[in-house]
Amino acid sequence: VQLQASGGGFVQAGGSLRLSCAASGRTLGNSVMGWFRRTPGKERDFVAAIRRSTGSTAYAESVKGRFAISRDRAKNTVYLQMNSLKPEDTAVYYCAFASAFRAGWNTHFSHYDFWGQGTQVTVSS
Repeated sequence: VQLQASGGGFVQAGGSLRLSCAASGRTLGNSVMGWFRRTPGKERDFVAAIRRSTGSTAYAESVKGRFAISRDRAKNTVYLQMNSLKPEDTAVYYCAFASAFRAGWNTHFSHYDFWGQGTQVTVSS
């Protein structure tokens, strides 16, 4: 599975950005695609995930109500719409693919098998 992320950039606090992640390869089945973010000196933190088969979603508490993950199955692409951005959302964002859905959700980076390259999101105050 190959993942290509795009859509990062620079935005002022309160603004919006949309990230995209296009997947190719064997992406069928009970898979999950997620977004993580990393700041310097820290490990990747879970942001959001979506289950391919059902479209059900999960979010980190810090982004609930502000971010929305969605998918276009025909395009094999997942989106992360980020609204009301805050400076603390500044990070490198990564999309990831998990071959199987885990009960309790795939919220840890170890639950994912493939990763895209990161895309920088910078939110100024």
